[in-house]
Amino acid sequence: MNIRKKAVSSLALLALALSGTGVAHAAQTSVRIGYQLPLTGNTAQYGQDFKVAAEIALKEFNASGRLPVPVEIVFEDSRSDAKEAVSIARKFADDPSIVGVLGDFTSTVSMASAQVYKRAGLSQLSQTASHPDYTKISKWQFRNITNQDQEGPFNADWIASQGYKKVAVIGEQTDWGQSAVQAFEKKAKENGIEVVFSEYFNRGIPDFRSLITKVDRVPPDAIYGAIFYEDAAQFLKQLHQLGVKAPVFSSSAAYNEQLIKLAGKDADGLRLTSTFLPTVDAENVRHFVTAWKAVRNGEEPGQFPAQAYDATNIMLDAVARTYPDATRDNVRQALAETKDFPGVTGSTTFDADREPHKSLVKVEVVNGKFEPSAH
Repeated sequence: MNIRKKAVSSLALLALALSGTGVAHAAQTSVRIGYQLPLTGNTAQYGQDFKVAAEIALKEFNASGRLPVPVEIVFEDSRSDAKEAVSIARKFADDPSIVGVLGDFTSTVSMASAQVYKRAGLSQLSQTASHPDYTKISKWQFRNITNQDQEGPFNADWIASQGYKKVAVIGEQTDWGQSAVQAFEKKAKENGIEVVFSEYFNRGIPDFRSLITKVDRVPPDAIYGAIFYEDAAQFLKQLHQLGVKAPVFSSSAAYNEQLIKLAGKDADGLRLTSTFLPTVDAENVRHFVTAWKAVRNGEEPGQFPAQAYDATNIMLDAVARTYPDATRDNVRQALAETKDFPGVTGSTTFDADREPHKSLVKVEVVNGKFEPSAH
């Protein structure tokens, strides 16, 4: 009987040590982080960028010797599908060696998997989920990107500062697109700007001409788009083909070197916001840009890879500050205490709602390059 009790007690202690609320991981020989992201499917280009950025950050961290054991990132392909993301979240939640999770890409998919992490008590840090409701799900959700309640008003103020009185608004028909449009329009109206046209489109449509024709009938002083770079490139090309001259402003989702490659000279004049510019004269930015170019054939990184690089480093920093007791609870607490983290997208401090305090910059495409806007 005593032997049986002793065995049960030993098993209970082992289970406690492996759980997220265990007293300590006394014999941690490695630490594992999960990363759910789209590696295949119609948004795979974003996930592949996130993976490269995370691998750069991880290699640098493990080489730094900050921890006596290596950190491993387990990548899982969500395909930007909510059901797949939930399955991955369950897989990570059921694996006691996973102490924190990065991702997903879109707000919709991030919010679907967040319900699993909420129940499991596992921190989720998204580099790009900017829907305002994402961090409201539970205390386990973090993001290191500005949300649309910040970015939309910033753009509305920018447009108002240029003296534009009438604006047409377009946005993709997703949770993110709707939140972006609503936040922008609310502030635009408060600024006395008349929203003379507002319409959503299905992401990936090849032809914007019917929508552009409706916009031109208004006509607006300026156009604002809650739009990603692939659609933005098509929209800009067709806008110029139809001779529409209204200046175009966009959310940061359009900031990608591929936009310029796809749209060519039609990208010139596009104005957008960002948390990152590769031309910023800062040592950490120069270092990241050099590392990125080395693995991406000289291509400059956009905002989203920079966001992923910072998110990975913020998570790694939280792990390092809790080691050798890197439990799920401790990692979450360390994330919440992140203050003035010196990232390439600026300094990051999480407030009580796990929102980052960050600054946006005004960017414009000038002669085929993203430059600080003079407007």
